[in-house]
Amino acid sequence: MEPVSSWLTVATLVLALHLNTEALEVTSTGPQTIQKAQWETVKLGCTYTPGPGDTGELDIEWSIVSQDMTQKDKLILSYVGGQTHQFGDPNLYKRIQFTGDPAQGDASIAISNLRVSDTATYQCKVKKVPGVDTRKITLVVMVPPSSPKCWVEGSEEKGGMVSLRCKSYVGSTPLNYVWTREGGQPIPPTAVQNLETGELLIKNHTDGNVGTYVCMAKNAVGEGQCKYALHAYNPTNKTGVIVGAVIGAILLLLLLLLLIWLLICCCHKRRYEKEVANEIKEDVQAPESRPTSRNSSLRSVLGYRTHAGVHYNAVRKDQPSRNGSGRSAIYTGGSPQPTSPSEKPPITYDHRFGYPV
Repeated sequence: MEPVSSWLTVATLVLALHLNTEALEVTSTGPQTIQKAQWETVKLGCTYTPGPGDTGELDIEWSIVSQDMTQKDKLILSYVGGQTHQFGDPNLYKRIQFTGDPAQGDASIAISNLRVSDTATYQCKVKKVPGVDTRKITLVVMVPPSSPKCWVEGSEEKGGMVSLRCKSYVGSTPLNYVWTREGGQPIPPTAVQNLETGELLIKNHTDGNVGTYVCMAKNAVGEGQCKYALHAYNPTNKTGVIVGAVIGAILLLLLLLLLIWLLICCCHKRRYEKEVANEIKEDVQAPESRPTSRNSSLRSVLGYRTHAGVHYNAVRKDQPSRNGSGRSAIYTGGSPQPTSPSEKPPITYDHRFGYPV
């Protein structure tokens, strides 16, 4: 009995190993990590071969593996019972489709118009009871570098150091910069390249370094380039530049002082003119009344007009005395009558002045 039981155990193990060897298997090969440029299309392969004992219903699932092990994976596409079902974000599943017939052993998918947000680890899971197998593919979507900008820092004088710079402002990291010389000429032996910053530092610049230099910016999905024509100039006379700068500064200072002096003189002149004008106003006397104005006032009071060649009696404060008949003396136009010594001489009217004199 013992030999028979031993043979049964061995047969069971052989059968189990045979069935396990013939079980369902995902047969796709290729890199586990794929790097693609933005807006391109990528194919994620997942071909499979079912085993002879896999007689259950075919179930294919594509999902995004969660980076957090405590979270479930995100299902995005499935094939069950001959039907395709899409899940999750419409902006993603509308760009995903099977590339072949899932029922015939090809569960590969394609993702079009790739975006940086599509970067993730995708898992293909094929089940056909009792067989099951999976495959994971990491997709990295990158932005290719833009055409870089080339420039030089500092002067291009002979004997000095020249720093050629190269920078691409758009592109996924890591970015590498490589300087070459156009025409196949070698880079100067005194030059040092920095692949990360894009600097080409040339020491002891000479005429032999003159030429066109090309900078290539590249990452895993693209590249861009720019060119710079390097020259070699004779050193400038630094002593003359310094002397000229000092002289210019002195002249500028003198000009500034001259302007300040002129401004002060102008202010003093205006102040002096104002003081003189004020002194003149204080010294001027009030104008006297004009004789003509007095004459006009007198005529307006007396109410009569003067006539040339006619003599008038003096106007007195005291009225002339009446004669015995009670009549006042009347001027007849003849020669003036003599007066007594006690009386004042008569006042005549001078037409030249317009008032009695």
